[in-house]
Amino acid sequence: MPEWLDALVAVLLAPTCAACGQLLLHPTRGCICPFCWASIVRLTVPLCDGCGDSIPPDTPVRLCPHCIRAPTVVTRARAIGSYAGSLRDVVHALKYDGRRSVAAPLAALMREAAPEIVGACEVTVPVPLHPARRRERGFNQAADLAWHLGLPLVHALRRIRRTTTQTALPAPERHANVAGAFTVTRRGRHLRGRAVLLVDDVRTTGATLDACAEALLNAGVREVCAVTAARVATPGS
Repeated sequence: MPEWLDALVAVLLAPTCAACGQLLLHPTRGCICPFCWASIVRLTVPLCDGCGDSIPPDTPVRLCPHCIRAPTVVTRARAIGSYAGSLRDVVHALKYDGRRSVAAPLAALMREAAPEIVGACEVTVPVPLHPARRRERGFNQAADLAWHLGLPLVHALRRIRRTTTQTALPAPERHANVAGAFTVTRRGRHLRGRAVLLVDDVRTTGATLDACAEALLNAGVREVCAVTAARVATPGS
């Protein structure tokens, strides 16, 4: 894009970064400034082989304490980084401000965070919104992210019960909140025997991902892995 066009847009419209609110010097290159993209703190190895949480370097078993106590239904999960700082702001720009152009570069970072998982799966399946919430928001951010991950996208799940927002619930209640909330669609029934990559924007306790994975596995899917843009760090991690 010509430099003069960037300068013209910057002068006439004074657009600001959707994450930090600072003026964009190159608005034609996206709604997030380079500083915010560069400020995203990535999760680094070693990571739990199950949920993808950080674990101490000297851990004898490559599993976090939570996965040892209660293995997840999802085989493996990964995220770009913790749900904080610039990454949280970028996710908010996509999810709540409708900046859907953010999905492509965010999905690129998700691929970088989980190349072995993306490569081992055959299709992506976005975590669905309830139809009422989908109408309110106008789009499903998980589907936008899944679309850009480079695998065929299948809308294999449907949310059949509108649940309380998970962020409003304490951890012990989240699994009960989403239990039985998802069912497999007609398209999903064609995924029998295949490896599926679940996609969502944020993983907190993993309750929603597990509920989706359970529905898929009950329908004959061979394996369910998951990748999210961010994950809420567990205490002590």
